[in-house]
Amino acid sequence: MTFEHRIEGVRALFAPRNIAIVGASDRPGNWSQRVYGSLKRFNFPGAIYAVNPRNQTVWDGQTCYAGLASLPEAPDHVVVIVPGQAAIDTIVEAGRAKARSATVFSGGFGEGGDPKGRELGAQLKRAVDEAGIAVSGPNCMGNLAAASRLMTIPDDRITELERGPAAIVGQSGGIVMAIHRALLARGISAGYAVTSGNEVGLTMADYIRFLADDPDTKAIACFIESIRNPAAFRTACEYAQRVGKPIVAVKIGGSEESRKAALAHTGALAGSLACFDAVAETAGIVRVDTLDEVVETVEYFTHAKPPKGPRLGALTFSGGLKGLLLEAAERNGLSFPELLPETNAKVAEVLGVGTSLGNPLDAGFAALSSSEAYFRGIETLLKDPNIDVLLVQEELPPQPRLNNKVENLKTVDKMVSDKPIAVVSMISYMFTQHTREFRAALKNLPVLQEVDKAVRAVGRAGRYGAVQGKIAVEAATARPPAAKPDTAALLRRAAAAADGLSVLNEMDSKDLLRAYGIQSPQEQVAGNVDEAAHAAKAIGFPVVLKLVSAAVTHKSDIGGVMLGIRNEEELRAAFARLAANLAKARPGDRLDQVLVANQVSGGVELVLGVQRDPEVGTVLMFGTGGIHLELHRDVSFGAVPLPLWQAEAMIERTTAGRLLKGYRGSAPCDEASVLAALVALGRLAHDLGERLESIDVNPLVALPGGQGAVALDALVVLRSTAAKTA
Repeated sequence: MTFEHRIEGVRALFAPRNIAIVGASDRPGNWSQRVYGSLKRFNFPGAIYAVNPRNQTVWDGQTCYAGLASLPEAPDHVVVIVPGQAAIDTIVEAGRAKARSATVFSGGFGEGGDPKGRELGAQLKRAVDEAGIAVSGPNCMGNLAAASRLMTIPDDRITELERGPAAIVGQSGGIVMAIHRALLARGISAGYAVTSGNEVGLTMADYIRFLADDPDTKAIACFIESIRNPAAFRTACEYAQRVGKPIVAVKIGGSEESRKAALAHTGALAGSLACFDAVAETAGIVRVDTLDEVVETVEYFTHAKPPKGPRLGALTFSGGLKGLLLEAAERNGLSFPELLPETNAKVAEVLGVGTSLGNPLDAGFAALSSSEAYFRGIETLLKDPNIDVLLVQEELPPQPRLNNKVENLKTVDKMVSDKPIAVVSMISYMFTQHTREFRAALKNLPVLQEVDKAVRAVGRAGRYGAVQGKIAVEAATARPPAAKPDTAALLRRAAAAADGLSVLNEMDSKDLLRAYGIQSPQEQVAGNVDEAAHAAKAIGFPVVLKLVSAAVTHKSDIGGVMLGIRNEEELRAAFARLAANLAKARPGDRLDQVLVANQVSGGVELVLGVQRDPEVGTVLMFGTGGIHLELHRDVSFGAVPLPLWQAEAMIERTTAGRLLKGYRGSAPCDEASVLAALVALGRLAHDLGERLESIDVNPLVALPGGQGAVALDALVVLRSTAAKTA
């Protein structure tokens, strides 16, 4: 399907003219009857047809048709509640009948990992492609679209179907409905809810792209087990970001067991959570850890714009809450910055004795007893430039006249202008019907529950807002892209390796890096010991002697690197040891080439790399390098292509970044050159695209005093055409 065809397919799925339910049955509790009941309960305006050749009537006497071809009109949307081969045959029949969309409820199409299921999944995929219709599922629980009164989700607990500011997409039907119920309990209607299942047809990218253009939707909640099409997913998320629709996502992949669970449920691999976060940060995705956090964060984004940053301010009535807020901020890497002296002076003037000055501000008795003092305190805090978003303490009432001061929030709601304000409670509490009605009047105030959840939600919204600001600045100051170097001849020198991959040797890998401006030491390739001695004299001792072989990717593991060679005698001895080590590690191999390089001393050893994640594609890595890389795992990840602001953040997030600035008396190193190398590596990875499997630059040494940064070792692994399409 083309992009336009897929989006038109989502539109057809959400607004069908009629619905045919294949597998219609009177068996008590069966899904066909429950889907029919959901559609009738919410007054779906089109015809609903029952299809099952075994029945003549179902559901209190409704006519049951033998097949789709027997219907009084062409089916528009087909609900498939038959298993295995029958489901595949139904999709084929739906295509012939000119249906525009279908939902396949049944499972068993490879999500369990069994060979038979995988083959059925492949057959279903072919049937969907050949039919040319938009298909959600399989292994799903239907969909909800309030605008068209569509409700094929068999969940009797859903009692309202209203257009609203939230949309939900997830590969787990149970979780989608749990989020829907929780939002509705808080007075937030989800106008769309999609249970996407295994996604053999339409994918999460298609739904996100459609919802980004929906005028009602302000935030999109997602439960992601695996990503089917990394490029399409990222493009859809970036589009949603550009039009101001934050995506709030829970993503499986933080543990090996969760990755196995994703494979078992959707039949697709889940990638690294760190790699997902690298791309999410640049693509407008706010990743959260729990479903409760989905609710709080969606609550924020459906009622307030993103703050310009994550610097928090708060006004409380309780010293205890002030302490809880401070601890929650520290626990979540956030802060309540100090107020300006003039802010403290103004607060003291407004609130008087009994006020605990500072941020958070414990306004105490003065704010409780005087609405004017309360409002002036809020105004004063909002004017402080150190605050990006203000939290105010309150708990909405369960019934009228129980908490008269809460009426102040209606005035606070009108005070919101440039800086957002959010309401926070000490603890989670239930909304009654009165609570929801009261809450509905507060159009501009997120009402957040419990200290830790509230702080995390506002903090994530602030980080999202800060990133949007950086993206805007970078776009406004962007220079024309540099010309793409001609590296075709270099890439053709790659030697074949296993699994459809090929490898550039160290010298060729460094030549590729140099084409993008990443420097390496002075070095020469030698074919024998005499050439090596001549090269060493030309470069100048001390030197390093290295094995050159595409077959040996980790030279240090077999003794393929000799350091600190001070003269010709030591060089000849080192050459002999190198040959002996190679013969021992790989019997029959000869030492045909060595690399003689200038010995680089001092500086900080770093690692730069590119790796391919099965879900989000290539990502960049930065961190502490050298032989202890695997031991310390001091690394951060970034997107490809890499924006400058994220490159700076990658360095900042690591211990290596602190070492670059000078640690315990050591000289600061050339951080600017490291930053340039990191951005250049991102450009290289972007230019190579699907051809690239990985790049390992370890170590890259950052030298002191503006002397630059040099790649001491490098390995580039490429993909063949077969590997790219596998």
